[in-house]
Amino acid sequence: MEGVLHARGLLKRFRDRVAVGGVDLDVAAGERVALLGPNGAGKTTTLLMLLGAVLPDAGTVEILGHRLPGERSQAMERVGFAAGYLPLPEKLRVREVLDVYARLSGVRHPKEIVDATLDRFAIGHLADQLASELSSGQRTLVGIAKATLHRPALLVLDEPTASLDPDVADRVRQAITTINTEDGTALLVTSHNMTDVERVCERVIFLAAGRVVADGPTNEILATFGHDSLETLFLHVARSMEIEIE
Repeated sequence: MEGVLHARGLLKRFRDRVAVGGVDLDVAAGERVALLGPNGAGKTTTLLMLLGAVLPDAGTVEILGHRLPGERSQAMERVGFAAGYLPLPEKLRVREVLDVYARLSGVRHPKEIVDATLDRFAIGHLADQLASELSSGQRTLVGIAKATLHRPALLVLDEPTASLDPDVADRVRQAITTINTEDGTALLVTSHNMTDVERVCERVIFLAAGRVVADGPTNEILATFGHDSLETLFLHVARSMEIEIE
């Protein structure tokens, strides 16, 4: 499969601590990948380096043939990013929020795209609500919708269902899957919710202490580590890290 994201030898230090120690990572076109790891494993730092928001001390990142940081603007034209903690312009209505971001992203025929996006995410009933009036789940849905207006080749999602009730979390997972199947958008998802990973992703990358300790299809990784679920494997990795730290 054609490559969307290639990272090699990513290294990041904060003072005397190595947060990420030589990470290699690839995402192919249309692939659904989970980036997992306990707190302190280096997930967030890795994600920020992949998006060009943090410069690595060593290593390279390439998105759709564009090398970061020099060609970050060109690369980000094909990337969407969403996270539940990102704010929305509170004084704008949902339709206005989507319209503004569609225009900023250079979308042709923004009204048609906004209407189609409201339908796709089943949030048409929110179109005239102020962003400040939305629940956390509604904000998450609007945030993901906003990140897909320009039909990105890669959609990066940081904890997309954190703090959501099961019904809204399921709607988020359905929306993510639809984007992947209908548009061929590759997904890179970080989550502590193993249900997200099991239902959405086909491949798992595990980080521990700033390094990749496993990378492959879920069933193969479980077999390699001798676990029957991602949750038990996650706990195993987390507790192994605690022992190393002690």
